[in-house]
Amino acid sequence: LEQGARRTPLFSLTGGNAAQLTREGDQLRLKRSIGKREIADLEAGAARIVVTAARPVLFGYRQVESTASRDIEVRLTAPHVAVQSTHHYINYGGSEMVVYQVRPADAISGVRVGDQEYPGFPASGAGIPNADPGLRVAFFALLWNQDQNTPIQVFARDDVGNESHATFEYRVFPKVFRKSRITIDDRFLSKVVPAILQNTPELQVENPSDLLGSFLRTNRDLRRDNNALISSLAGKTSPQILWQGPFKQLLNTAVEAGFADQRTYVYGGKDVDQQVHLGFDLASVANAPVQAANRGKVLHAGWLGIYGNCVIVDHGMGLQSLYAHLSSIAVKVGETVDTNAVLGHSGSTGLAGGDHLHFTMLLAGNAITPIDWWSAKWVQDRVIRKLREAGMA
Repeated sequence: LEQGARRTPLFSLTGGNAAQLTREGDQLRLKRSIGKREIADLEAGAARIVVTAARPVLFGYRQVESTASRDIEVRLTAPHVAVQSTHHYINYGGSEMVVYQVRPADAISGVRVGDQEYPGFPASGAGIPNADPGLRVAFFALLWNQDQNTPIQVFARDDVGNESHATFEYRVFPKVFRKSRITIDDRFLSKVVPAILQNTPELQVENPSDLLGSFLRTNRDLRRDNNALISSLAGKTSPQILWQGPFKQLLNTAVEAGFADQRTYVYGGKDVDQQVHLGFDLASVANAPVQAANRGKVLHAGWLGIYGNCVIVDHGMGLQSLYAHLSSIAVKVGETVDTNAVLGHSGSTGLAGGDHLHFTMLLAGNAITPIDWWSAKWVQDRVIRKLREAGMA
């Protein structure tokens, strides 16, 4: 490592330390830490990594050398982060929002809830004109399967790994989720299993005529794969808030199942499986028009395993809504839809016993309760108030 006139040895290939190198084809990889603890006189600023290789020629009478170098920047100070918003209240299984300042503005930042990270977005995307480049907005959640005492903090880190944190005041409102038992029979299995297998050729089952075994494979493995695909769509979110006002529950619907219900599936009087229902089942009449809960952009419109015909709408800054079990789809990927736009019609595709809409909200790919977002008071206090205090017009 060269910095000014100083040269600090980092590695030398001698007999005892070759194991520190990892061979990757025709490349060798060396990993080690470099910082003030390892090099006391290291300074912030420009530096250079120099690698030299040599080998003997002419029967060992001479050596030839080759040298490669790479200029680097040494950063010894972690980014600065400070929370600006106040009064943060989190419903267990739900979401919240924080406004904070980070410097330098290009630092990676967001909110960390246990092992979950929620990215921050420029405040200009939330309608704050002339926002400081370092002003950020981040939505975050305390998930249904996290401990209610999970630590929550804002973080900022640079591209070499220096990281800082900021705590802020928040309060969690606890909730106990329902437990339910669902009886399945051969009539239900013969309705849902063949259709899913036909529409999901990548799902391999040992014996398609074994309806119970195929159902269990679907309910476990396909559910996991479907949720992984849903999570991957979080990376396509808009950096701007696309939604306007509170979200809308589908009109004239009754709630048949709630968020994070702990379900035990019973077949022939025996418990055969357990899963968690991450959404609301809303039912009205058969083939009911399914309307967009808020303004956004369509990210998915098609078959999605256990969810059947499914539409996913992005509302910006990591927030998305999901509409499942549709009998038909009326939109295409890439379309911008307004609130109440018809996305399709309710149905019983996928793992659905009858005609209804499975609806849920997603944040950074994680399922969260829609109840918060259905409330005009919650949206006003948890989101709009903080943005106005931060300078939103």
